[in-house]
Amino acid sequence: MTSLFNNPEFWQYLSIPVIAALIGWITNWLAIKMTFLPLEFVGKPPLLGWQGIIPSKAEKMAAIAVDATISKIGTVREIFEQIDPKVLAAHIVHSVEPRIEEYVDEMMLREYPTFWENLPASARKMVYDRVRRSTPQLVDNLVDDIANNIEDLLDIKTMTIERLSADKQLLNRIFLECGDAEFRFIVNSGLYFGFLFGLIQMAVWYAYQSWWVLPFFGLLVGWATNWIALNVIFRPLHAKKVGPFNIQGLFLKRQPEVAQSFCHIITHEILTVGNIIGAIMEGPKGDRARNMVKKHIKPLVDETAGMGKALTQMAFGPTGFATLKNQVGEKAIEISKTSFNNPVFETDRARAVESIMVERMTALSSEEFQDLLRPCFQEDEIKLILVGAFLGFSAGVGQLIFVFGEALV
Repeated sequence: MTSLFNNPEFWQYLSIPVIAALIGWITNWLAIKMTFLPLEFVGKPPLLGWQGIIPSKAEKMAAIAVDATISKIGTVREIFEQIDPKVLAAHIVHSVEPRIEEYVDEMMLREYPTFWENLPASARKMVYDRVRRSTPQLVDNLVDDIANNIEDLLDIKTMTIERLSADKQLLNRIFLECGDAEFRFIVNSGLYFGFLFGLIQMAVWYAYQSWWVLPFFGLLVGWATNWIALNVIFRPLHAKKVGPFNIQGLFLKRQPEVAQSFCHIITHEILTVGNIIGAIMEGPKGDRARNMVKKHIKPLVDETAGMGKALTQMAFGPTGFATLKNQVGEKAIEISKTSFNNPVFETDRARAVESIMVERMTALSSEEFQDLLRPCFQEDEIKLILVGAFLGFSAGVGQLIFVFGEALV
């Protein structure tokens, strides 16, 4: 046994499966890294350099993720109903009510400072009280109007794609967190499968020591370990009983766990109340949404003027009174954009939406569910395989020259 360990040829042959295992591990590790990094192109475009496959096609990958999930597990109306318009209206009123005097003073001092400063304190208090009494019903009417027209006002797919396209790191996180176990398996499996290929390579090399054997098997390991890992992750689609075991793709087995992870990111970082309201007000139908706000808020000015409306119009003039109505509407739009910075409220509504999305995502068929992660491997997969094959081939050439070079002389 001692003589065996002292035999250089023994260590040369033992190096074959060890190096094959390292090739498999390194090529699979590199494939994962190249899928997600770097976020921006590094090098000299278009050919000399690299950008992660997901970040380089952020808009397309975001669209695939949305089509594979959100479009199947919740409509715009259902998501808005889970946020609950009544709760939304109550939150707006709760946020605005303590600052009503501040808002009224700000508006009047900006537009009509002399009039407001000279108004008796009792009259100003009457204005504050009328605004405070009118606000809840006006907000309820506004939120109900938005809820009834939500499908026209909000395009969740476009909103989500724009958010993910602009934040490549967040897009990467969705794939990385949902496929965390699978990515670790791909890297580690390169080691195992590479070692097994190395044993075959060692036997072939022992029987037939031709110059092409080591480079060829290096290329094979770099290509095959990635291919095998992908098939183990996604195949078979449906559980199959083999003896006492249920065999199914690793990713598909984790459907409930992945659903929790995906839906948490989507609801807590993308489909938040603040982002949704922002998308309604600033989206393609933003003009219509802002006009809705003004339509429902303008009566507040009439209500507040009350019996003194004729006197108020005389004081401001017809144009001035109309300007005041418009300014109140603009202020209401501004408030609507800033009323949802409460983390507790945002989290509470996110959980409400998350619950229904997780339930429906868990119920997706295996064919539908695999579409969440599978595209990030399929996109430019040939490039990753070729890189792995090239590295494997190079390692085989190095092994041929530096490990077995003397034996071939």
